[in-house]
Amino acid sequence: MFRVSVSKGNHPYNTTINALSRLKLPDLSNRSVLLKPNAARLRPPSDGATTNPEVVAAAIDFFREHGVTKIAIGESPIIGVKVSKSFDICGIREVAEKKRVPLLDFDKNPYKVIPVPEGRIINEIKVTCFVDEYDYVVSIPVMKTHMHTVVTLSVKNMKGMLWRRQKIVFHQIQAPKEITGGEKELNLAIADMATVLYPDLVVIDGTIGMEGMGPSGGEPKGAGIVVAGEDAVAADMVASRLMGINPYEVSHLRLVAEHRNTEYDDISVLPADYLNLKSNFTPSPDKISFNYPDIEIYDEESCSACLTTIFMFLKRYHKSLGPYRGTDGKLHLAIGQGVRNCSPGTIYVGNCSCMVSDSNDCIKVKGCPPISSQIWESLTCKKKT
Repeated sequence: MFRVSVSKGNHPYNTTINALSRLKLPDLSNRSVLLKPNAARLRPPSDGATTNPEVVAAAIDFFREHGVTKIAIGESPIIGVKVSKSFDICGIREVAEKKRVPLLDFDKNPYKVIPVPEGRIINEIKVTCFVDEYDYVVSIPVMKTHMHTVVTLSVKNMKGMLWRRQKIVFHQIQAPKEITGGEKELNLAIADMATVLYPDLVVIDGTIGMEGMGPSGGEPKGAGIVVAGEDAVAADMVASRLMGINPYEVSHLRLVAEHRNTEYDDISVLPADYLNLKSNFTPSPDKISFNYPDIEIYDEESCSACLTTIFMFLKRYHKSLGPYRGTDGKLHLAIGQGVRNCSPGTIYVGNCSCMVSDSNDCIKVKGCPPISSQIWESLTCKKKT
């Protein structure tokens, strides 16, 4: 049985130590540990988008007490973000310097190709070469909802070990239904990845998570919880329950659990009354347009980066969009490489959708992803002409 430990408290450092102390770890004496937090965005942990540095500090101290001689922290951020800057903003650099732990840019060195022999839709992945330099990998994600995958926890956090644009490739895969069986390609790709890139231990940071339009456009959720587990999918399933979400309705978790023969009833959770610590997270809406009835969004095979750009654009400029609506009273936006047959005058956002459109009666906002102000500038310039 896999052991999962849940701790709740007001102090992230102590809460993390309490959660980790209940686990049964192998002998880590003189072994090397690679910590993989979520530091992929230029956001402070108070936003619920990046891992709390105190959780990382607690993990460093815990492993050193267990004889670990070599510890490093690494990340490959979203496209357009420099990891050095994200480490600064989320506070992890300060912890690393204080604890004398090196910070690794997973995108800096050449990649390594790992075959995926049991993959349903991918047969290989490009990963950071640092994966070979450490004995033990610890995934330290933030507890968040996700607009494409329902939740993003320790299994999905391993995407941050993929090299550069390999992460975007997961969002661009198209496979026939006889292969997908009705599953989203992204969920299948994550499950395939997990067959060869799987953490040895997980620490899920729910001290300040994110609900709603995650993974970056949602609202902070101060759950005060840390979940530590000896198995990633087991810990993710427990964390999902604590978020008020059925883990079997999270496709990538169900797929990974099926592959690893992990059943929820076989997970040993401490304390036994852990569900008393549950803090329901508001799920991500199926479509952004639910909140904006005067906006029509065409979304096919987009990534979370472009979706977040759309969300931030509407959040900032929605009240000013009246003069730019079409004859049907709506503003039309398109994202993703699979969009087709959009209305005239549609605004295509991101490189993928821009490459799809061959219409002259449209606005193209290129970038991977662009920022919300670029959409506004393109819209106002078009109106003037």
